Amino acid sequence: MTIDQAPARRVPTVMHVRCPDRLPEELYRLVLEQLAELSPVVQALPPTAALAELKGALRYHGVGADVDRLGQMLRVRTLTRCGADLRIGIGPTISVAATASAQVPEPGGVLVVAPDRAAEWLAGLPVEALHGVGPRQAGVLHHYGIHTAGLLAAVPAQTVQRLLGGRAGRLARDRARGADPRPVVPRSLPASVSVSCSFARHALDGPDVRSALLRLVVQLGRTLRRRRQSPQALTLTLSFAGTGRWSKTHRLPEPSAHEDDLRAAAYRLMDAAGLQRGRLTALSLRAEELCNAGTVARQITLDHAREARLVAEAAVDRVRDKFGAGVIGPAAYRAAS
Repeated sequence: MTIDQAPARRVPTVMHVRCPDRLPEELYRLVLEQLAELSPVVQALPPTAALAELKGALRYHGVGADVDRLGQMLRVRTLTRCGADLRIGIGPTISVAATASAQVPEPGGVLVVAPDRAAEWLAGLPVEALHGVGPRQAGVLHHYGIHTAGLLAAVPAQTVQRLLGGRAGRLARDRARGADPRPVVPRSLPASVSVSCSFARHALDGPDVRSALLRLVVQLGRTLRRRRQSPQALTLTLSFAGTGRWSKTHRLPEPSAHEDDLRAAAYRLMDAAGLQRGRLTALSLRAEELCNAGTVARQITLDHAREARLVAEAAVDRVRDKFGAGVIGPAAYRAAS
């Protein structure tokens, strides 16, 4: 569907894509690949959104001003190749496109807002529908009788800034007027590595679960060191009996692929879950925001015990490479096996 375009043929060129909630990372990466085939400028907005600049795509695909066709093309491709339907908004700015994609009903579709009609289209929306306006800000605006984006756009800038704060008020009013100077900045999804395990029977947090988590840490660390990569964050995902899932990310103080650092982060995440009587069916550990290990600056340390463990770790890696991954490992998980 399209909000009527003016005769001047000014073309909206920013596409905002919303994937289904809880889309697996593998499928999200596939969606980004389909988007990259459409446009040379794609900005990943993990975990389930993305932006694309369509100026180059319009020239390349030769579809003139028919941006709706580009949106439908992307939607068909992702449906057939990834099995994921998309909600796609296309507008003159990032905020208008993102607001439009949120207005597309489930399961998916394409909404195009022409530049000359953007302010008029936005005016009828409730303030909470504006991209970037959160529930707290919307509550404050409602309290003062500002219920629509049109009213927000008409209020003097100084008044909105007094209500919401300087920067937040200025941005909210700009969003209501369709103003957003931000460009689409090319950004791919950071590389990641994940390992997982499942339990034959429902498991409670205890020695067996911690042993399984330690195995994942060892496996993940070895994979990263072989690839000469270091993660900047670690994500633990717990799957429970039924359909429940819990996921949390911990940023490392500095990029590291050493087992000591990964184990400490993984155990901290598991403690944060506060499982108590939660029945686990699977664990997944993902290293995120990978960087080249050779570029990571190493802090000088006087911790001789840690230095000794790092030397031992390198020796253990060589033993595993020669005789197999299961020949040596931490006593905790070998005793539990």
